Amino acid sequence: MRLQDRTTPRNRRLAHQILLGTAISVTGPVAAMAQTPDLTAQLNAQQQQILQLQRQLQSMQKQLKAGQPGATLSQVPVKAAAAGGPKVVETPNNRFFLSSADGLNTIGLTGRLHLDAGDYVSVRPDSKASAPSDLGNGFNARRARIGVTGQVDGVWGYGFIYDAGNSQDNTPKGIQTAQISYNGFKKTAIEFGYSDTFFSLDEATSSNDIMFMERATPGAIATSVAAGDFRSNAGFRTWDDRYWIGAYVTGPAQGQTHNLSAENFGAYQRATYQLLQGPDYSLHLGVGVSELFQASNSGAGTANAIALSDAPELRIDNTALLNTGTIGTIANPVTGGAVYNLESAAAYRSLFFQGEYFHYAIDRTGLKQANFDGGYGELSWTVTGEARRYNPATGAYNGIIPFHDFTGGESGWGAWELAARVSYINLVDNFLTGQSIASQPSAINGGKQTNITLGVNWYVNSNMRFMLNYVHGEFDKANPTAAAGAPLGSEIGTDFDAVAMRAQVAF
Repeated sequence: MRLQDRTTPRNRRLAHQILLGTAISVTGPVAAMAQTPDLTAQLNAQQQQILQLQRQLQSMQKQLKAGQPGATLSQVPVKAAAAGGPKVVETPNNRFFLSSADGLNTIGLTGRLHLDAGDYVSVRPDSKASAPSDLGNGFNARRARIGVTGQVDGVWGYGFIYDAGNSQDNTPKGIQTAQISYNGFKKTAIEFGYSDTFFSLDEATSSNDIMFMERATPGAIATSVAAGDFRSNAGFRTWDDRYWIGAYVTGPAQGQTHNLSAENFGAYQRATYQLLQGPDYSLHLGVGVSELFQASNSGAGTANAIALSDAPELRIDNTALLNTGTIGTIANPVTGGAVYNLESAAAYRSLFFQGEYFHYAIDRTGLKQANFDGGYGELSWTVTGEARRYNPATGAYNGIIPFHDFTGGESGWGAWELAARVSYINLVDNFLTGQSIASQPSAINGGKQTNITLGVNWYVNSNMRFMLNYVHGEFDKANPTAAAGAPLGSEIGTDFDAVAMRAQVAF
């Protein structure tokens, strides 16, 4: 039987009035109560939670329609949204991040600007056959980096940094960092992409924190074999307050062409330990090895080869006095190599010491193994009493943070650091002085270099510093041929003195 509507228009109007009155009587107090700040925040939070759940449901519906495996509603991670929206977060070193309300998703700006100027006040070649006979002076935007870093869902990290610097340097401009990392395990990072590496204590120290304008030549040559800046790599590091352990495979550096018949591939491993550790002191030791699995080959008619070279611990003139030339020929290609490293550091209040030793070995088909050695030691004293503090995540030491920022008045003059370094490297092997190098197939005559560097660093605040370096260098090399009017075996090296400064800002 069909039910019929027996209400009259008058009765329906009366019912509507009753319902309307009831709605007003109920919503009136609720609306009034919602005007209080606490209830408003609660309602906003609930509304945000509903919106988030709606987005998750829509996402899962799209995945189900696309046939993606594992996309079931029971697996949707339901998470209550925190009250409020995105927020701006400032770190202790004045870096700014845009963060989600729950802090699990962030994106922030990072950058550094290192502006160098200098003068080779004296260059003294040993003979007319010495090359070069002079070194240039000038200005160099050594680093000009800008990028973003952050995290996704609290356990994934990312970074992209572009370097437009090196205005007078052969180091390639371009991508310095393009990396993704997983940080879900406690004090452990699993990383993949382009980035700095952690091979050697000096390389693991940020360029914002190194004691001098340039890292010591022995370390720079060590990292050029299969580690260093702009290097593609994949691996992990783990640490606590005392130990640091890391292992990575490495590939070509950014800027190297990928149409080679063979690309540069290698690996490195490093382990360190804080033997002593206290509020005012520390003693650090570490070991590392970097392996070259495959040297690059530029194409048909060329060999797998490598060259070891470095400018004299400044970059206002990029001329490399130390230079082995190309190691590896078609008949005797490079088949591999290794760099072995011992590192140490000690800190006591405002005194700090750091030193490293490197042994380099290059293997070639049909020839003797080429072996070289180098090392450095550096010492600093912070006159104003600040200290370099150990950074467990890198297994290295941070720079100086002033007790009192420089303000131009009596309240503070920043921090002042005095530093000195001696470095030495020998890139000569299987070479007999006085005999033509053409008669010595295994011989390499890259020269020997000793540098003494003195520095003054003024830390204006935690983001800015000014550096002044004096470098005295002695480069020694025996003439491998009777050319340019110089006798076979005569000295064709160069001594030099240089003064340089850097203005730095980093965040």
